[in-house]
Amino acid sequence: MTGPLRRRGPRPLPLHLGLAGMRALAATTSLGLLPAPNAPPWPSAWPNWNAAWPISRAGQAERARILADLAAAGHAPDALARAVVARLLRADRALIAGMAGYRRHPFTREAPDPPAIWAEGGSRLLDYGGEGPAVLFVPSLVNRAYVLDLVPERSLMRWLPGQGFRTLLLDWGWPGEAERNFTLTDYVAGRLERALAAAPGPVVLAGYCMGGLLAVAAALRRPDRVRALALLATPWDFHAGPDGPRRARTAAALVPGLDALMEPTGALPVDAIQSLFAMLDPFGVAQKFRAFARLDPGSERARLFVALEDWLNDGIPLPAPVARQCLAGWYGRNEPGRLGWRIAGQVVDPAAWTGPAFVAIPERDRIVPPASAAAAAARLPVANTHIAAGGHIGMVAGAGAEAALWQPLSAWLRGL
Repeated sequence: MTGPLRRRGPRPLPLHLGLAGMRALAATTSLGLLPAPNAPPWPSAWPNWNAAWPISRAGQAERARILADLAAAGHAPDALARAVVARLLRADRALIAGMAGYRRHPFTREAPDPPAIWAEGGSRLLDYGGEGPAVLFVPSLVNRAYVLDLVPERSLMRWLPGQGFRTLLLDWGWPGEAERNFTLTDYVAGRLERALAAAPGPVVLAGYCMGGLLAVAAALRRPDRVRALALLATPWDFHAGPDGPRRARTAAALVPGLDALMEPTGALPVDAIQSLFAMLDPFGVAQKFRAFARLDPGSERARLFVALEDWLNDGIPLPAPVARQCLAGWYGRNEPGRLGWRIAGQVVDPAAWTGPAFVAIPERDRIVPPASAAAAAARLPVANTHIAAGGHIGMVAGAGAEAALWQPLSAWLRGL
């Protein structure tokens, strides 16, 4: 695809390119291969080549098997090395093509925001209209709210009014000077509660990802304004799942270093947040851009891919006090799962919510392990648990979102 560059992502670009290079390095060294004659001189660049990437016994056995098969077929001894390097070069070309195609794609999100019925600082309560009971959606603090209103044909916010519900979306907005001193208590007992007071209530309070934890806390504080609770891909036990303890250790170790990044502005920068997400699936970004390179740029799939990537790269800084609470408190000490998380001094425990609840758990979620989300459902006294096909973002905004989440959520809402 030719044309002017329209965007700079994926962010941070050096990290994603570096991770792709590391994978190529690991793929080569894991088989104990020397590069083909025309390949880059990696061994001379890294003298500790084999020491840094030791070959496992399984890798040694697999290499021996492949080399024996090649020798039996009459191939030269360096045939495996040549084949691996050729494969890596093809993957690199596909990655660059995919990233270049994304950066030049003509898509621009043009969906206008609906009117706001309440605003405070940078935050707004957007009213998508509709007749019937009100449903107020609470997104995460680290991403833009419009993932729930990505494009008109992939917008839960614009679909739900047609199902008989008045639909509201809390857009947290960009944290200004005042918000950069906010704690989670400021957001829940301040902004979110005042948004609830402005809504035509009592409402069904629906939280997505991090927004689900904030929704639980707000519902417990203001049960007079909340008639039911919906948690969509919401973590609770941050140490659950096979990678839970490792994530906890990593988060706790990162906090001191991130303090230096947050000091100049009072917030965790967008690129730092993007880097943390990238570490959940280090090679996933390169893989999806290689796949994007194979798409017709004019197809609907390509357009939706670009829309989602634009949203991912359009992040929001996280106020430093909130970043510390989330990384050290949620991930490091697992305060929600251990019932040690407090808002304005009150312990937040889903077991204290006795009203109706809906818990949607994506079955292929890399950001919120299903076991973490299931822990919230287990504590809710009256919970309708729905296992949704898809991943963390695909469940709410992907091509299969209507079947995966929208219709089951609408059916539960009608049952209320």
